[in-house]
Amino acid sequence: MSRDHVQSAERSTAEAPPAAPTGVETPFLELLARGASADAYEQPVLLARAEGRPAETIGGLERAKALALRVRAELEGRRRREAELSALFETAHDLAGLRDLDAVLKAIVQRARSLLGTDVAYLSLNDPERGDTYMRVTEGSVAARFQQLRLGMGEGLGGLVAQTARPYVTDDYFKDARFQHTRTIDAGVRDEGLVAILGVPLTLGHHVIGVLFAADRRARVFEREQIALLGSFAALAAAAIDTANLLTETRSALAGLERANEIIRDRSAVIERASDVHDRLAELVLRGGGVHDVAAAVSQVLDGTVEFTEAADTAAAPLETSRAEGHAVRHADDWIAAVTAGGELLGALVLRGHPGLDPVDQLTLERAAMVTSLLLLARRSAADAEQRVRGELLDDLLDARDRDPRLLRERASRLHADLDSTHVVLAARLDGPAADAEQEAAARRRLGAAASHLAATRHGLAAARDGGTVLLLPLTAGETATGLARRTARQLGTAVHEPVTVGASAPVRDLAAHPDHVAAGYAEGRRCLEALRLLGRAGDGAAAEDFGFLGLLLAGDRDIAGFVDRTIGQVVAYDERRGTDLVRTLDAYFTCGMSPARTKDALHVHVNTVAQRLERVGRLLGDDWQDPTRALEIQLALRLHRLSAPAQH
Repeated sequence: MSRDHVQSAERSTAEAPPAAPTGVETPFLELLARGASADAYEQPVLLARAEGRPAETIGGLERAKALALRVRAELEGRRRREAELSALFETAHDLAGLRDLDAVLKAIVQRARSLLGTDVAYLSLNDPERGDTYMRVTEGSVAARFQQLRLGMGEGLGGLVAQTARPYVTDDYFKDARFQHTRTIDAGVRDEGLVAILGVPLTLGHHVIGVLFAADRRARVFEREQIALLGSFAALAAAAIDTANLLTETRSALAGLERANEIIRDRSAVIERASDVHDRLAELVLRGGGVHDVAAAVSQVLDGTVEFTEAADTAAAPLETSRAEGHAVRHADDWIAAVTAGGELLGALVLRGHPGLDPVDQLTLERAAMVTSLLLLARRSAADAEQRVRGELLDDLLDARDRDPRLLRERASRLHADLDSTHVVLAARLDGPAADAEQEAAARRRLGAAASHLAATRHGLAAARDGGTVLLLPLTAGETATGLARRTARQLGTAVHEPVTVGASAPVRDLAAHPDHVAAGYAEGRRCLEALRLLGRAGDGAAAEDFGFLGLLLAGDRDIAGFVDRTIGQVVAYDERRGTDLVRTLDAYFTCGMSPARTKDALHVHVNTVAQRLERVGRLLGDDWQDPTRALEIQLALRLHRLSAPAQH
């Protein structure tokens, strides 16, 4: 989700007239409104107990408190993710308009410390001439010896990070035996009072040029998301250093060569184009542009065709070289710049039909690839957040934890879902063979992502459940549960490139008022799913109505009238319109062992009359009505119709 979309949603929420809160929710809504601390949410409950309120009131306050704390945690998480993305965008903007390397590195370290909430953050760089590493930037440091610390290669946590080019984290540095402790390093760390330390490498290609650290003066466990965030800042710091080095080399070359005026003008034009594209990319990031907007902007500046391609659709060898070296690589008449984030390959920017590329233009293509990776990460983060919220709402409906219809409707409305419309609950599961547990887990993640995307586009909900996926999709006019199940199986199978089997419930309604309908529908959908697998119809989709009389066993509500109508409804309707006796003739025919001669005796009519009536039945039910399977269903429908007849009069 782009920043513009988030701000638009916030404005819409701010402009809507607030509903007047009533009951036990009021104190917690006020706490949410003023951004109170988590401890403050205990006060309404404690006050109610002190006043001797009834247990029912206190129980309601406890439930409202738990829900308010969940909302608070979700809001805090969203604010944190927005702050992280904003910091990354701001840092990318600083890099795009790089003027002072020290200022950019200082800003990166400051933002890293602020977002990770650590006491200290610092950045060290390798010194190839002296063969060691030294402090370049510190933030939050109070010890002079620590700020002037130099480490030998391979020493301390930073030395291990530099050697392995991998992040390392310790929750208690002095008790961690993985690192080579030295008197100098330990003295500096002790002066600073550091305990928990996280270090990530600054890499250019295969080479580690330094380490970015975040540290606390108390024991602390760093989460995976925090490690990835610090890695993103490290990538930007490495890019800033690389950019500064390249710009320094360019200035040195221009100062030393003193070429002719034509060459100077040509070089100036190239640099101007690079500056232009940096400004354009920064503007795109700030206004929430997409990947293809970046490609279009770079195409104009480089006077060529630039496309974003998936990794699978790009030449493997040059793409891997670009990924490893961190630079654009020439391939035939094209240039390929890998789009990566935290070691993950996200795709590539490909400049088509442009074999001769100026170094500054090459740098422009590389910077565009970096901005593309930031945009992709932002889009993924927004999609993950929406997927998580959709899954949480569906989990609550399945478990019937939240029975407040108003709140359920509000939560669904924020996701563009309407719980008052008719829905179908679908249970989906992969049916392709898995080589091992890792491949099976990856396939399930792909299924979950595909189901979430389908739910978002259809204004429904999706969540992982019981080793598969459950979807709650609205049923459009003229659509059946069977048709929706088959189309969903086809769409999910195409998305994950494996057969996906889908069982569907009968249509469910009034979900906000009756959330337990969702759980019942899911149970029915799972029964249909298992029936499809037992019948050898893996990769297909179906609802209970597709299984004939077996559907009576699969359906959660035992739709007997629907089964009778689907099976012999045309014959019953014909009798009602024409005043004929086809139903009784059909019943007698099966009772007499499908013998026309015995049937005419039972009905006291001529055998030709029996034949004519059976011929009419065949035209109404189809030529296969006497096949064993159809005949069994028709006999069951006749029996159920006969049993229900007294209740109709």
